[in-house]
Amino acid sequence: MAAVAELAGVTVQRGGSTLLDNLSLVVGEQDRWVVIGPNGAGKTTLLQLLAAQLYPTDGIVGLLGEVVGTVDVFELRPRIGLTSSALAERIPDAEKVRDVVLSAAYAVVGRWREAYDGYDLDRADQLLGSMRMGGFAERTFGTLSEGERKRVQIARALMTDPELLLLDEPAGGLDLAGREALVDTLSELCLDEDSPATILVTHHVEEIPLGITHCLLLSGGRIVAAGPIAETLTDENLSATFDLPLTVTTDGGRWNARSRR
Repeated sequence: MAAVAELAGVTVQRGGSTLLDNLSLVVGEQDRWVVIGPNGAGKTTLLQLLAAQLYPTDGIVGLLGEVVGTVDVFELRPRIGLTSSALAERIPDAEKVRDVVLSAAYAVVGRWREAYDGYDLDRADQLLGSMRMGGFAERTFGTLSEGERKRVQIARALMTDPELLLLDEPAGGLDLAGREALVDTLSELCLDEDSPATILVTHHVEEIPLGITHCLLLSGGRIVAAGPIAETLTDENLSATFDLPLTVTTDGGRWNARSRR
């Protein structure tokens, strides 16, 4: 199976701090990864590397058959779909929902003078429909609930038919109903064999959708464990990740974690 991302001995240092320490990882084209760890574990830094938005201090980052640092990253980025809170903050409240999705075709935020053809319009509407946002195309982004905004961002991330999809805490800030609705949507995406290789970052195992195949546990910038999720997301590994005695359970394919104290 071809690798869409391959990190070898990657270290990231900034301002005297080591954000990632000698990290190696291979993501296959059919893989669905979840990355879990506490605040400061290096999860967002890892996603920035995988989005070709950050260069490592040491080591090699291979993305989509190219090596970061030897290729124009502006050619790589359109092949990578990304959702993050930082990106969401840049979307104008007055932007129409369809335009939020459309503008991903030019890798811009906020529609200006770009030209879009019928295929672009049809694809944006199809993606909004697949995210259960089909009736919201003419609404403005600022009028949406947090859960609706999350689904629009995922539609935007898929607009360019990416080969790698990166989801940075997609359920962050949602209430219980919003979280469960989004997890259902992400489950459909992860279970679809035509979906791109996916890496989802979260703090909470309860946010892991169905269809996730692999798990990476990070703590202090280092890998605690990585591999198939059933073998990796264990009491021992998750307890070591959060430095807390934890019990991990599954019910109907969904995960839960509770303190043993």
